[in-house]
This record gives sequence, structure tokens and C-alpha cells, in this order.
Amino acid sequence: MTGDLTRRQFVHGLAAGTALAAVPSWLIAPPHGRPRGMQGALTDLRGTTFDLAIERASVNVTGRAREGTLVNGLLPGPVLHWREGDAVTVRVTNRLGVPSSIHWHGILVPAGMDGVPGVSFAGIAPGETFVYRFPVRQSGTFWYHSHSQFQEQTGLYGALVIEPRDPDPVHADRDYVVMLNDWTDEDPEAVYRYLKVGEGYYNYRRRTVADFLRDISSNGLGATLQDRWMWGTMRMDPRDIADVSDRELGGTYTYLVNGQPPAANWTALFRPGERVRLRFINGSAMTFFDVRIPGLKMTVVAADGSNVEPVSVDEFRIGVAETYDVIVEPREEAYTIFAESLDRSGYARATLATRPGMVAPVPPMDPIFNRTMVDMGMAMDTGMQMDMDVPVGGASPASMGGMPGMAGMDAGAKAGMAGGIPSPPRPNATGQVAYPQPRDVRLSLGPAVSNIAMHPTERLATPGDGLDNNGRRVLTYADLVRLDGGPQNGPFVTRDPDAEVLLHLTGNMERYIFGFNGLTYDQSEPVRFPSGQRILVTLVNDTMMEHPIHLHGMFTELDNHHDRLRPLKHTVIVKPGEKLHYYVNATELGRWAYHCHMLYHMEAGMFTTAVVA
Repeated sequence: MTGDLTRRQFVHGLAAGTALAAVPSWLIAPPHGRPRGMQGALTDLRGTTFDLAIERASVNVTGRAREGTLVNGLLPGPVLHWREGDAVTVRVTNRLGVPSSIHWHGILVPAGMDGVPGVSFAGIAPGETFVYRFPVRQSGTFWYHSHSQFQEQTGLYGALVIEPRDPDPVHADRDYVVMLNDWTDEDPEAVYRYLKVGEGYYNYRRRTVADFLRDISSNGLGATLQDRWMWGTMRMDPRDIADVSDRELGGTYTYLVNGQPPAANWTALFRPGERVRLRFINGSAMTFFDVRIPGLKMTVVAADGSNVEPVSVDEFRIGVAETYDVIVEPREEAYTIFAESLDRSGYARATLATRPGMVAPVPPMDPIFNRTMVDMGMAMDTGMQMDMDVPVGGASPASMGGMPGMAGMDAGAKAGMAGGIPSPPRPNATGQVAYPQPRDVRLSLGPAVSNIAMHPTERLATPGDGLDNNGRRVLTYADLVRLDGGPQNGPFVTRDPDAEVLLHLTGNMERYIFGFNGLTYDQSEPVRFPSGQRILVTLVNDTMMEHPIHLHGMFTELDNHHDRLRPLKHTVIVKPGEKLHYYVNATELGRWAYHCHMLYHMEAGMFTTAVVA
């Protein structure tokens, strides 16, 4: 690396250099003699029949050898190339001493092929082979991963690229997968235990005396004291942005591009003037990334595998489990692909270059930011009206005055919390109606719910905390317009919904408990989506963390446009204090997992099932 180096860049380079020297030969040069990293090539498998082996293997990312859970001995696993309209057979052999699984994320499959132990099948026992067979009904960029214990965190993941049956509307001269991940040398069981003991265990970015003095200088003593008092009353930290942070700041994560740490300089090659398609996949366990290529515009052409009208941006936020395809047209010799973590504790980095070994400047990370009362759904002085169309229930007007952020509510607003109940849902042909209805949701503060957002706001047109007004054009959900009907879920209907479902995303971060509507998985009953119905789902985030909510088996139609085609998503990011809506066409029979895709949040209870019958 050349040019000015920060201490962080030096440490990243030192660790990566040691890692590359110690890494086993199979990780640098996989089978068939395909060099990884520098030539921009992962291991590709093509056809209709595939053999995958889940096994333990040595991995050296940070300079210390650790055991990973890998597919065919590769980190990440091989890129599987399918073709829309084919029928594929994937034989998965478990060579571990414990059960395992593979889930095809965002892929429309029969329920028994979805790969979620205890929900869609029994799992793959040690020494056994499970055969997945299903038709390929879609095209685009997707991925696969384990749905067993914490195996995903230890390396059991890989990319899926599905070629469309009809001519691809997106032309590209070169095509690369860019898979982002977070790696820890620690045992994920230990990471989870530390989070349960203290949710700020990995948070080394808390506000200091210097921040206090700086805030007094900017905002005055009174406003600063009031701000500290409000956060102290809620027993929350406005710098609690990510549960797990970069190892160089006292955390545990190293951020990877296609299995390579920052200084390994994974490189994608191009010739000036070519159109290069980059298929970004966030296969992390817990990390959101803000992605940019300094000096180069990106044209977003697909989201979660579904084509969208092209959007030119400088940057986009990619949540856990999301995918974005972008087109770039590089002209210079080298550019840095820069993906910094949401909490600004570290970054993943790669290079676009005309020849191997080139580097481009690594930009400084953006400053860390603070959460606000808007993020807590408590901003009563914004000029916006109280949101009364989704009653919370469970907390009486008399009791709300003592709740965090509720002291400023007048009696009329409190009384209004009980109003706005929607019209009764319509049953389907068998008399079933969707559950839970807004009228059925009851929330109250307690061990599993530390906050209720009394003023959730729709923020689809904002890029997210830390990205507002940064001088760059940042993608938002409001920018996404579906390019065409698409094959996912067949032709999308546009009729009014038959029923509504309300899901509050709840949690108690001190106890590290998360759930839906105040209930963890073992307490909740499945969400019912009656077959053939069109369901309007409302998600309300009552926590101060982003949650990527993933519905298996079906795509969701994000309600971000009323006059244009709404985008199809398999994973939807709900910002802190945000309310958003999407439609589900209940066309896929079976029992489906429905959960937050942040691995430790899911383990802590934010997991349920959806039943289509």
C-alpha cells in the first residue's frame, strides 16, 4: 500500500499480511487452479446438479488460525450459477459432528426445500446427505447460508447468481460478486453470551466528557443536560449503534470482501470504458455497510434480485441479507470499493483496477453519529401529527405519563391511542383471517419491552442515520421502482388488501431480548396468511436498532409508491422508530420462517413463523 497510512490501515495491513502468509493453499488457490482475490474470481459451480459438503476447516483471517464451518472447504462457499426455468438438484452432505442445514435466501421453493430446521425440515444430521430438488422460478442475485445455530457466523454461506430465461435488460461487459461479511475469531456462543451479560460489551464509542463539553459549546448547558437526562431515564445509549464492532476498537469483527480482509486487496479487473456489474451481497451475521466507490457513480439496477429502474447514486446502505446490483463504468486505472460499518468502527475494502496489484486511496471513515429521539419514536416537537392508525393497546392513558418520552403528551393525544381501528378483515374461502390484527396487538413495558414508539414515522425517503446530508447522493427505499412485473410470486395483483397484520419489533437491549409484539419465539403463535389473500403488513420498530426483517417463501411488495410499480423485497430494513408497510400475496402454501436477519437478534427471540393455508 502506498500513500499516507493511518494506524488502522497499518494494523489492517499487518494482520492481513500475516494472514496471507499463514493461510492454507486451498484458500488461496481453490480447485481447478482458479486463483482467488487478485483475479476477481471466486470458485464457480454451474449446471443443474451440485454436490456440496459442509465441513470444518482451518481459516486464517487475522493472523491466527481458527476453525470455520465451510462449504467445499471455501470461504465463502462456491458461487452457484443457476438458470431460470431449470430444475436443480443440490446434494448437501454434513461432515460436521452436529446437525446442519442450508437455506436458499430469497429463493421461491416448496416449503420442504427451504432448509430451516424445525420449521420446514428436520435438518441434516451428522454424516447424512440431504437432497434439495426444486424448479428455478426467478433470476437475479441471491445467496445461501446455514440456518443452524451460529454456523452462518463461522463461514457457512455463499452466493447464488441466476441467469434470466429471457434476455437480461441489464447489459454488462464484466460481472462480479462482491460478498460482504463479518468474521470473528471468537466462538459465536461466547459473543452471544457477552451480549446477554451486557449489550454494550463491544461498544467502545460511548460519549465522553469531551463530547459533553463539545455539546455544551454547541447546544448550551440546559439542552445538553436535558438530552443526557432523557437518555439516562431510558437507560439507553445514543452511541449504541451496532451490537458487535471492529476488533481494532476492542470489538471482535474483521470485515471481509469475498473472504478477504481489507489489506488483502481483493481486486476486480476491467478495461476502461467497460460496463461492470457488481453484485453486492451482505452475508454478514450482524453488520450493516455503507458502500461507495470514491470517484465513481454507481447505477443501481436490481434490489434483492428484482430489477428496478436505474438509479444513479454515490452511496447505498446495505442491510444484513440484502442484495444490490450496480453498474459502474470506470475510466481511471484503480478505484477503491469501500464498505464502512454502520457504527464507523471499521470497513471492508476491495479494488477495481486495470491490472492486478494496483491500489487506490482508502477514504477516511465518516464520523460516528448519535441516535436521536426520532429514532426512539418519541419526537413530539417535529410538527408531525401523532400516528393514530395503529393502536398500541395494553398501556392505559393514565399510565402513559410515566413512560419514556410520554410526559409531553396531552390528554387528547393519549385518548386517541385507542382510536383508528381498521375495518374487520375479510375471511378467505375457508373462513380464515390473517393474524395478528391491529386490534389484537397488546403491548406493555416489561422485561421484553423497554420502549414503545408512540410516534413512529415513515422514513422511506431518508437514507438512514449517519448518511443524511453527507454531501453524497445516497440511495433510499423511495428511489426503488420495480422495472417490470417480474417472475417472483407470479403477476402481482394491485387490489386492496383483504386483511392487515401488525408486527411491532420489540426488545429490551439491557437484557438482550428481542421479539415481535413483545413475544419471543417460544411465546408467540404463527402469523397466519390465509391462502389467496393479499395482506397489508405494518412493521413498527420500537427499538433503537435497525432490523432487517426477512419473510421466507414469498416476496414482499414495499409500499413506497402509489402510482408506480412497487419494488419486490425479500428483506426489508426497518429503521429505529420507523413504521413502514408492505403487501404479501399469500400464494405459497406451507410454514415459513419470519425473522430479523441479525443473527444474535434472531437467537434472542426475534423469530416467528408465517403459515399459509
